[in-house]
Amino acid sequence: MSFKDLLDSWRHSAAAPRTASTYAVRLPVDDAAQLAALADMFPGRSSEQLISELLSVALKELVAAMPYVAGKRVISTDEHGDPVYEDVGPTPRFMELARLHRRALAVRPQRAVRAKKRRPRRA
Repeated sequence: MSFKDLLDSWRHSAAAPRTASTYAVRLPVDDAAQLAALADMFPGRSSEQLISELLSVALKELVAAMPYVAGKRVISTDEHGDPVYEDVGPTPRFMELARLHRRALAVRPQRAVRAKKRRPRRA
């Protein structure tokens, strides 16, 4: 998704589901002013939603900008029959770490619900 797509999304759709975790940040004054301008332009979005969606697009662009570094191992061939080498750059490590963290974040809310159910009631 590009920033242009994000702007279109803000005009036409609801926000994506969120994690139970929260992140507190202090923004530089210029960024906070621009965020406030976006909130004025798109009153259906909270500042938190705008920050979350901007971060999501920025992370996708960051992953796309990570360099491909060809390793020595051939993992497949392309449509022309040329070898495709494994990526030994930062992308595979980032993607694996992101998968691990996603799995942990998806499990956390369920554990919290189970813990609430197990608590004995006070008399």
